[in-house]
Amino acid sequence: MHVTRRQLCSILPAVLLPAMVSSQASAEQDKAMPSAIYPFEKLPVQTTNNAHIRQVLEGKLATGESLEVHETTLPPGGAPHAPHHHGHSEIWLIREGLELTINGSSYIFGPGSVGFLHSNDEHGIKNISTTPAMYFVVAIGPGADA
Repeated sequence: MHVTRRQLCSILPAVLLPAMVSSQASAEQDKAMPSAIYPFEKLPVQTTNNAHIRQVLEGKLATGESLEVHETTLPPGGAPHAPHHHGHSEIWLIREGLELTINGSSYIFGPGSVGFLHSNDEHGIKNISTTPAMYFVVAIGPGADA
């Protein structure tokens, strides 16, 4: 079978692309966070604006997304910072009651509740109870690990 240069040039990308994609995927996986456990009692505590924050993990997933997870304990009436927005999305896992504000609308979350924040939505969180409140944040996307 005779193959012209034009035909060869048209099929060459289809032959080379899978190898290039596989190589890039392998490189991403090599830089990805490994499987691990993070015992709560061993996480160092930082205090910012009267909030106690335990940084759990931070890095890249094997699929390339940035990931950051932390746990925060807020005192009664406390908020970790003013309402803000950022490029990554967030998931809140609530252990005790809190008020979450997203784009000006407020929601009360009880223990076991989950909240999701779309990228670039303005948000803030506040402890409206008379006891300390705890929650985890899972941040995924651009800048989450910065």
